[in-house]
Amino acid sequence: MLRWFVAVGLCIASAGAVCRAETTAAGEFTYFRADRGLADDDAGPLPETFDDKELVWRQPIAPGHSTPCVSGDRIFLTTFDGKELATLALDRATGKPLWRQVAPAKEIEKYHTTGSPAAATPACDGHRVYSFFGSYGLLCYDTDGKLIWSKPLGPFQDEFGSASSPVLVDDKLLLAEDHDRGSYLMALEAATGKTIWQTPRDGATRSYSTPIVWNVAGRRQVILAGALELTGYDLDSGRQLWQMSGLARIVNTTPAVDGDTLLVATWSPGGDTDSRIAMEPWDLAIKQWDANGDSRLAREEVTNEQVLDRFYRIDLNQDEGLDRAEWEKYARVFELARNALLAVRPADAQGKTMQVAWSYEKGIPYVPSPLVYRRVVYLCKDGGIFTSLDAATGKLLKQGRLAAAGTYFASPVAGDGKIYAISDSGVLSVLSAGGRWGLLSSHDFGERTVATPVLTDGAVYVRTEAALYCYRRGR
Repeated sequence: MLRWFVAVGLCIASAGAVCRAETTAAGEFTYFRADRGLADDDAGPLPETFDDKELVWRQPIAPGHSTPCVSGDRIFLTTFDGKELATLALDRATGKPLWRQVAPAKEIEKYHTTGSPAAATPACDGHRVYSFFGSYGLLCYDTDGKLIWSKPLGPFQDEFGSASSPVLVDDKLLLAEDHDRGSYLMALEAATGKTIWQTPRDGATRSYSTPIVWNVAGRRQVILAGALELTGYDLDSGRQLWQMSGLARIVNTTPAVDGDTLLVATWSPGGDTDSRIAMEPWDLAIKQWDANGDSRLAREEVTNEQVLDRFYRIDLNQDEGLDRAEWEKYARVFELARNALLAVRPADAQGKTMQVAWSYEKGIPYVPSPLVYRRVVYLCKDGGIFTSLDAATGKLLKQGRLAAAGTYFASPVAGDGKIYAISDSGVLSVLSAGGRWGLLSSHDFGERTVATPVLTDGAVYVRTEAALYCYRRGR
């Protein structure tokens, strides 16, 4: 149940998909999900067997969950060796380390043992590299590793850490931080780190989705999937434009885009129609458990396991007791949470309101983000459950098992008619793309894998907890 906070990048990965180049009017940017999980159609054939014939290099690196950021002739990622948080640059051709810069964190943020404080994926605009650590904040280096600026942030009230990754658009760097208190979305000047705007997300609770930029009615909006709510913001001012409910109580995934449609898949324990979690009414809880009659509930007084598992996050003021306001706020989260894949489209010509075109409620992933490839939506869920749906209608096309069961944190990615999905245990499934997808091959790295594979320029980069690999087909 506590796996949700890994980001993934995992999102994340990371929570998430690949970090690769997005070409814009301002230049070539790389960041988490910049390419929406898709390789260029003209990039040539991609690896399929992942045997020694396709292996270009393997570079041992310190652990971390951030997805590698490939930019120019370099690869950037973050690491945590058990003592230090660092940003690392590797040579793209050989994998050899070029530089390593340690984040000046005074202490490491709290995080679960299955996660990492090096979870957020770096961003790069070709000139500057941007790293985020919940233990410190934002750090900006030039591509040779010289510090340009830093911006301490936090600390954040969240015992499972931070995972949302920075995003580049024009001259702005976007960052979302949703935690138990003090949640916000912000935009900074990429060149200086100066805050352009910071929008409070009052009422938002912990989630780890990375924001995306969506062109709606000819105007770009910042879209953020958070606990219970999907929200659109004006890119220039940070002003909230619209909001719609129907999401899970914790969101790890990042939305996918298919033209004028957002695909938002959110799942969290207790949000399914047939297995919902609920909390007792406050008056009943006090009557049952308030042994000392002080009108608040201490941890040792409560016997509801669902509450005990979440006591830290319900106790907003951290006074080691729950009052009516804290209890009722979190009870409302349970009540409103919904697990589903939603296809969201503008309901008006200006993109000021949204509507659900279709929804689907089975096989929804916890951490891996949805993938849209050639008009098909793909979902990868724990247990190796893989689902394909028609992107226009939501019609189920196929549901089956991947080469490995177990947990999945990394998001599926696609290119060259293939789909790649890798499990936490390090088993990579290579699938033929299409509504009736099939298994082409599988490869067991034998190393834990949380980061999402990167597809770029005919190569596949796979980051495990022990190394970064580069593969090419037909070397």
